[in-house]
Amino acid sequence: MPIQTLKNRTLGKSGLAVTEIGIGLWAIGGDAWGPTDDQDSLSTIDIALEAGITFFDTADVYGAGHSEELLGQAMKGRRDKFIVATKIGWRNFDNERNQTAYNTVEKLIAGVESNLRRLQTDYVDIIQSHIDFRDPTMEIFLEGFQRLQQDGKVLSYGVSTSDFEYLKAFNADGNCATLQTDYSILNRTAEAEIFPYCMENDIGVIVRGPLAMGILTGKFALDTQFREGDFRQRWQDNPEEHKTYLEDLAKVEKLRLLAHDRTLAQLALQFVMANPAVTVAIPGAKTTKQLKDNVGAALLPALTQEEMTQINAITPLGGGRKVWPA
Repeated sequence: MPIQTLKNRTLGKSGLAVTEIGIGLWAIGGDAWGPTDDQDSLSTIDIALEAGITFFDTADVYGAGHSEELLGQAMKGRRDKFIVATKIGWRNFDNERNQTAYNTVEKLIAGVESNLRRLQTDYVDIIQSHIDFRDPTMEIFLEGFQRLQQDGKVLSYGVSTSDFEYLKAFNADGNCATLQTDYSILNRTAEAEIFPYCMENDIGVIVRGPLAMGILTGKFALDTQFREGDFRQRWQDNPEEHKTYLEDLAKVEKLRLLAHDRTLAQLALQFVMANPAVTVAIPGAKTTKQLKDNVGAALLPALTQEEMTQINAITPLGGGRKVWPA
């Protein structure tokens, strides 16, 4: 795959220059999106680098750390080519009591040091809180991140959430550098309050779910059967989620008519990149074809105003759907 020229954008107050298309590495963990092959995953990371991608997002919980381990293998001897964002918080989470295993600053710091060991690096560019629960958890994470930043083990820190009130609380001192949040043609809730706030406060926006967990690739239909171990099985098993899934499929058919000389996935990514608040979109990719498609979206002419108007007629401005932590 020939080297592509991707545009860089500044990731908020972190000051990092990142490509507007990155890659999300949840799927390569192998525990939530169906079966994976480690060599294929490593090859996908290699091809992403060749394509010009610099931003790689993972988490301690993806494959119980396996995603981080694979990224660590890929970075051997070339750490300087990667801008790495990882997350911490969900591992060993007690859902019934809303408690994380990282209930002291010392445990939080030790947890991040475990992230670093799996990644085989002495620092990460961005560390993100992966949970959004208030006192005392937020204070523990903030203090831990700040200590790690002082020690040079993390360059900047941020939070992964779709909760506007939590974002504001996390940024109370003005030092939150990034927000990772769900945003797509099918979920535009961030446009109402979150995006304006991020722009006002120089918070770089990392968009997860730009393809709505695969729905906006157009590859799913009413009779699609998800493989064993694929978390998307709940779209069919849970009545409320199944209703939303059917509504999304109907919208996808209308959006498909707007794709023209691009794939539906490229249309979806171009929509995300068109928002001035967005710094980088991180679609996942398990194959070379998917990766090329994602990169290609950044190399196409931007959406026209007429196309944006047509999209607005299909999906409401500021409208949304139920999202899940990622």
